[in-house]
Amino acid sequence: MIHKRKLHSNDRGIGMTSQGTRDRLVQTLRKEGISDERVLKAITQIPRHKFVDEALSSRAYENTALPIGQSQTISQPWIVARMTEAILDGGQPEKVLEVGTGSGYQAAILSQLVSKVFTVERIDELLKFARRRFHNLRLNNIYVRYADGHLGWPSQAPFDGIMVTAVAQSIPEELLEQLRVGGLLVMPVERNGQQRLITVRRLEDGFDETDLGAVVFVPLLSGLA
Repeated sequence: MIHKRKLHSNDRGIGMTSQGTRDRLVQTLRKEGISDERVLKAITQIPRHKFVDEALSSRAYENTALPIGQSQTISQPWIVARMTEAILDGGQPEKVLEVGTGSGYQAAILSQLVSKVFTVERIDELLKFARRRFHNLRLNNIYVRYADGHLGWPSQAPFDGIMVTAVAQSIPEELLEQLRVGGLLVMPVERNGQQRLITVRRLEDGFDETDLGAVVFVPLLSGLA
């Protein structure tokens, strides 16, 4: 069972961070093709302004990526919604691995939709901020790990879903191995000089791949920082 958290009044925001502003963002996402009402509801529930620097909070509900430091960004709400829709495609995953915690916003959205979210980040400073946000928002079904995302989280495998929030030249074999049969991986992959959002479903005898279209992401890097 997924336990939804109840927002405190100070999570709801005022002015440019108010519920009305969030609702307008959801209307924009709906017009741009996001149709899964579960995803749209999660977008309204999670206060995106809590995942950016206070100086940028007035822009938190614009449909755009924003800097979060360490040469990283919080993804555009549309891409967060699209990847979340993709990971929910064809079923209700219980256990999802996210590679690239970043600000923590994508993991927070997932936490409203799946029972357990495991998220891995290679930049210690970002992970510390994300962990604090999860604690403050009482998102108790998110588990974090400071590690190289290429390696996933082997001790917690297999996963029903794996989401990679940075682009690579190819899909790491280690991640495919951690996907259960029937599970789905979603990630951007660079092909012929263009980033494409790819889904890969693991079958009994191989993998089935689908191209969801062009995207723009920061690179998936190795090692720890």
